[in-house]
Amino acid sequence: MARKTKEEANRTRQEIIDAARAVFHHNGVARSTLEQVAAAAGVTRGAVYWHFKNKTELFFAMQADVFVPMRERLDPILFSDDYPNPLQAIEASLREFFLILDECPTLRQVLEIMSLRCENVDQFAQVQKEADRPGDEFLEKLERVYRKAALRGSMRPDLDPAAVARDTWAFATGLLHALLTRGFEAKLKAQVDAMIATHMALRRCPASG
Repeated sequence: MARKTKEEANRTRQEIIDAARAVFHHNGVARSTLEQVAAAAGVTRGAVYWHFKNKTELFFAMQADVFVPMRERLDPILFSDDYPNPLQAIEASLREFFLILDECPTLRQVLEIMSLRCENVDQFAQVQKEADRPGDEFLEKLERVYRKAALRGSMRPDLDPAAVARDTWAFATGLLHALLTRGFEAKLKAQVDAMIATHMALRRCPASG
């Protein structure tokens, strides 16, 4: 019986997260209420508070719901030693990210919330900061791999790993924003792999391949 109760609680929690994602996406985070989330989930307001103490905590849970599995899929590629050139790992991880984005409407919806519907208002500054955190983490990871590429002589010696990491971060976030705002139009989607390949080719040391 206890196991069934735990399973039901976990199912309710997931239903609340799914409802929050839909409500945040429709209304924007700042204009959404836990009452609206409860109604969308078909539960009481008290049930929402039993799982989440406030809207901020619910936002974090919604974000983790998609970002934890995405990191588990991308980090092994980005930090893999299977690639002789670390720049190949960066390129492969970028391709994989945009492939996941194309395959997973839930991830796209969360990213649209974070990019387009997370209002920068004083009373919700913590959520805005949390919305920025995955991008900051991505930048830090890129710099680590670019530094590895520099040490191995895989990257052009005139390039600074920190600056190049920020350039790739700007490229990826800009491409993401273009895809989100254009509704993943087919023409732009078809160009993603070529754009990534061109971006990475500009960083390679000619002799490294």
